[in-house]
Amino acid sequence: MSGSPVIARREAPPRAVWALEQAGVPTLLARLFAARGVRSIDELDDGLGKLLLPAGLQGAAQAAKRLADALRDGERICIVADYDCDGATACAVALRGLQLLGVPRERLAYVVPDRAVHGYGLTPAIVDLAAQQRPDVLVTVDNGIASLEGVAHARGKGMAVVVTDHHLPALLDGVVVLPEADVIVNPNQPGCGFASKNLAGVGVMFYVLLALRSELRERGVFSAEQQPRLDALLDLVALGTVADVVKLDANNRRLVAQGLRRIRGGRMQAGLAALFAAAGRDARRASAFDFGFALGPRINAAGRLADMTLGIECLLTDDTGRAAELAKLLDGINRERREVEAGMREQAELLLERLMPDGEPPPALALFDAEFHEGVVGIVAARLKDRVHRPTFVFARGQDGLLKGSGRSIPGFHLRDALDLVSKRHPGVLRRFGGHAMAAGATVAAEDLPTFAQGLQQVAREWLDAATLSRTLLTDGPLDPAQFAPATVRELDAQVWGQAFEPPVFCDEVEVVSQRLVGERHMKLSVRHAGALRDAIWFGRSEPLEARVRLAYRLSLDEYNGRERVQMVVEGSEAA
Repeated sequence: MSGSPVIARREAPPRAVWALEQAGVPTLLARLFAARGVRSIDELDDGLGKLLLPAGLQGAAQAAKRLADALRDGERICIVADYDCDGATACAVALRGLQLLGVPRERLAYVVPDRAVHGYGLTPAIVDLAAQQRPDVLVTVDNGIASLEGVAHARGKGMAVVVTDHHLPALLDGVVVLPEADVIVNPNQPGCGFASKNLAGVGVMFYVLLALRSELRERGVFSAEQQPRLDALLDLVALGTVADVVKLDANNRRLVAQGLRRIRGGRMQAGLAALFAAAGRDARRASAFDFGFALGPRINAAGRLADMTLGIECLLTDDTGRAAELAKLLDGINRERREVEAGMREQAELLLERLMPDGEPPPALALFDAEFHEGVVGIVAARLKDRVHRPTFVFARGQDGLLKGSGRSIPGFHLRDALDLVSKRHPGVLRRFGGHAMAAGATVAAEDLPTFAQGLQQVAREWLDAATLSRTLLTDGPLDPAQFAPATVRELDAQVWGQAFEPPVFCDEVEVVSQRLVGERHMKLSVRHAGALRDAIWFGRSEPLEARVRLAYRLSLDEYNGRERVQMVVEGSEAA
């Protein structure tokens, strides 16, 4: 096994901390923000006026012109969605936004692929499905940048195609190849100088709507004073952005902060309110954590085990009763997903043990079992990657007999680029592949899986060194005992944390006073910290701790019978 993580401290440059404090940022937050790269108070301004302008997003103005023409000419528009939370929110934002800007609902439609039947993206099969809606314009959301055949098929049928996406383009012999769409809007396409390359699919669609509103304003459809308020969509934008685990750069943090502000103030779509209720979360204290671990998984479950139409309809309805009904259904599907995942993880762990007889995993993993469910392979890959700290693919057999895999990576190993190298070295083994640095998908024939696994492991041997393979748990150092209080937790929870802007983890030396196993898998602790007894819990830990240890922990607020109690949620430990 690759061992326990090394606990290290993030550096918070003193000058940056001082500058933020001088600008009025509380001392603890100044330290946390500076350690995450914030250098000026301006970066923390989450006002709408600070958002990057859509004019900088290549293709947005052209997409706006094409959609404005469609509105003027009474054309029908069909949104082609994706089957994850980002795709579902992007679809809802597109449909709600186009209606706000004047497109009648009867001229709008959407289709979403069935993961098992159609596969990912704008495939020819999805184009044929969309054609039943008789659209003049297809708009892809969160997909399409690598859909060369699908775009050609749609244009061959006389449809205009507007691609809005954020994934990396396809590569052919190491050269970027773009689909021959009418318009492409994607911050990651060649030549796009947009300052945030990290927009989620829902963020890209939101920017297209901003550009469309500007275009309609120029055409005299409405004045600046009369124009529709698109910020009503930011609750959906925030949810999709966090759920897709894109980097929370300054622009994405603003989008998420604005969405959270609306939700906390009770101004949200009926479906989001219903999902908060179904998850047992308080929307008045909504956080990015709720998006990533409560709402997002419930919507994603529909695309994994059922039909993402359920998730999209939940986000589209304005009927609170209908929203509650759909949210309850999604909650049930998510419970089923957890059961399927638990069984798959158990089987995957057995396969993993066979691959590491001496306790050390191979440099990369590619696992398959005939009983694996295609909708859950990504989650299981993520869990295994976290356990062994290795790039990991998990495959399931698709309806066409091919193996559909989902991969998750570790920092320092660009998964999509690794797949590209495997495809060059072993031509024909990868039937399809695509994705990002940290997550990717691949399709192989069953007989080619051993070759793929060997090829991926070879790339991992070449690219990964000992430093990359050693896990590091970054912390923010000790917490002042005076700040171990409910007010601190509330202040931290009010901020936007997430991918590449990680939530605070503190590290202190403690004395373990008592420890006991709860629920068979979690260690409940009482520790002495700075002379005071604290409650702590370590989820997924069953081995006892030494009497004195350094604990890396998050803060959480436990409420019971009207009383608030601060608890340490342990992330790691090492000998004191």
